[in-house]
Amino acid sequence: MKPLFHPQMVNGNFEDPVLFVDFLFERRALMFDLGDISALPAKKILRLSHVFISHTHMDHFIGFDHLLRICLGRDRNLTLFGPPGFIDQVEHKLNAYTWNLLQNYNNNFSIITNEVHETGSLHQAKFCCQDRFRRQDLGTEQTSNGVIVDETGFRVKAVTLDHKIPCLAFALEEAFHINVWKNRLDSLALPTGKWLNDLKDAIRLGKPDDTPVSIDWQDQQGKHSEQHLLGELRDKIISITPGQKISYVVDVAYSERNRKHIVALGQGVDLFYIESVFLDADKDRATRTAHLTARQAGKLAREAGARKLIPIHFSPRYSDCEQALVDEAQNAFAEY
Repeated sequence: MKPLFHPQMVNGNFEDPVLFVDFLFERRALMFDLGDISALPAKKILRLSHVFISHTHMDHFIGFDHLLRICLGRDRNLTLFGPPGFIDQVEHKLNAYTWNLLQNYNNNFSIITNEVHETGSLHQAKFCCQDRFRRQDLGTEQTSNGVIVDETGFRVKAVTLDHKIPCLAFALEEAFHINVWKNRLDSLALPTGKWLNDLKDAIRLGKPDDTPVSIDWQDQQGKHSEQHLLGELRDKIISITPGQKISYVVDVAYSERNRKHIVALGQGVDLFYIESVFLDADKDRATRTAHLTARQAGKLAREAGARKLIPIHFSPRYSDCEQALVDEAQNAFAEY
């Protein structure tokens, strides 16, 4: 099974935490946090449809200007999510620039900005290039069970944690994974192509088994066209398995309330990205700064039943002993 999500940390563990998630076979990506993204090629940045920002401390938000510069002059929408006050902060960022020449752009690059509130409400505003990025309030929506994005193939859930300020943690979940058996496709003498993505979309949408699926292709013998039923194709060439799930947790205090939210968010995830800022020997410092120790991070991942722990976001004070943080987190994760 080829996973749909291909995540990678953009920077090293002692640098700004940024998780870039590419989509297999799609010109699309998501990103969690917006620190320094200068290491990302522009072609990857331009695949972004959504960016999820935990909070706006500098190491989690300083990449906004770089993102804006790459996207400016292009006809596209970009959707951002952040904690309470986030719309004002994006507005102030945009207002720091002079936009008197935007009439020379033929596109209408837009930023749709969302504030995620602990009550479950989602406050929305839009900033459009052709309107000199003036703020346009779009109102408020109410989310269900913390789900802030719900598309055909995936959804993103957010929970508010305490870092002495509200800080968001996220879970990205594929609805279910649809795999095509290539050998069965070959046995039916059917080609690969765009029709397979259409078939997968129809299955995700729950369309009836008698939905017609058109298959058109061209080879050396000429053009061909066949029509099959969705249910027939699903049974013959498709395998459906539970989808991937990834959680991303940074900048949180170790408290009972945070613990419950983190464990619930990360329940059964395939990949658990979680900050491991201090060694447990420096737990007092972690408490004062509202961060996790590596041991605490490992215990949380184990309690959530995660399949794999990926400790991230280390304090620079350990730059000469990075492996000690990794080992402490992984040992706590492996404890029974």
